[in-house]
Amino acid sequence: MPNLTSESVILIEESSGRILFEKNSDSKMYPASLTKVATAIYAIERGNLKDIVTVSKNARQVDGTRVYLEEGEKVSLKKLIEGLLINSGNDAGVAIAEHLDGSEEEFAISINAYLKEIGVQNTHFENPHGLFNADHTTTARDLAKITQYAMKNEEFRNIFGTKELKWDGEAWDTTLYTHHKLMRERPYEGVTGGKTGYVDESGNTLITTAKRGDLSVIAVVLKGQSQDAAYSDTVKLLDYAFTNYKLVSIPKGKEYKLINNTFITKQKYSFPISNNEEIIEKIENATNLVIRNQSQELVASFPIYKIQKQVPIEDQQKWDEKEEELVKVEANNFFFISAIAVFGIYFFTKKTSV
Repeated sequence: MPNLTSESVILIEESSGRILFEKNSDSKMYPASLTKVATAIYAIERGNLKDIVTVSKNARQVDGTRVYLEEGEKVSLKKLIEGLLINSGNDAGVAIAEHLDGSEEEFAISINAYLKEIGVQNTHFENPHGLFNADHTTTARDLAKITQYAMKNEEFRNIFGTKELKWDGEAWDTTLYTHHKLMRERPYEGVTGGKTGYVDESGNTLITTAKRGDLSVIAVVLKGQSQDAAYSDTVKLLDYAFTNYKLVSIPKGKEYKLINNTFITKQKYSFPISNNEEIIEKIENATNLVIRNQSQELVASFPIYKIQKQVPIEDQQKWDEKEEELVKVEANNFFFISAIAVFGIYFFTKKTSV
């Protein structure tokens, strides 16, 4: 197991969400600019990337890292998201929030509701950028879930993995470079994206996505003691994943028997196992395919579907014909038995009345 100094961390496999390592992953923490991952996917899904946004005075004057937007400048929503993720522009975050919801306050209400919709339970955001607010908190587990959800979106993945981008603004013509050092200055094999964050209260924060072979992972590091410590912990997490785990799959269309019922997978399911794990596949509650290891620890759970037995048409026709014959036989038997009964009653009545 990796020995880490950061206060709160989590490492998950991207497709299944299986936790490969965690430390204080449910502790409430300050995310700093990792907030922008949530702002970006929210904007991509709820906005129109081609919309032209007019930058307000409020956005122009925000503190911290900026892409130097000018008041009144007109910028596409997509470009603002690029400035938000690649250069961590706080001004881009405010412009996005005001465009989508009218104000930062209304944005906060909307994004908190949105995060609950996607399954995040322990996050409360007060702004779109992560500048310090005592009520602006999340957890490593929630940030991993948000990133896992966002990575399903191709537009987000492309921007999140961008290392450099030409920026042509009213006040700033430059090339934006990602702040995440494992993508540039200290390249790590397989890194596909990342976001950095820092305010005094949060310490150094990092989200990193990486893939080698079929195995994709997400590492979240919160409150690193220093920038170097946060990166060192991230590398240890990634090394741990790629050294100790492999991805295995259950194919689409695989059948399972349970008593007299047959269940089937309707899609391919993938999940990671460690080098020394053996897996047991089991149907539970007639709705889930549950994967456990030899210690009965939960590895993954996927929906599974009961097959409704259908009789082939030719067999159904034969059955219908047979059923008609049986009905005729039963009808004839009924009339025959009824006749005997009537005759019996008549004979018995006549005999007793003599």
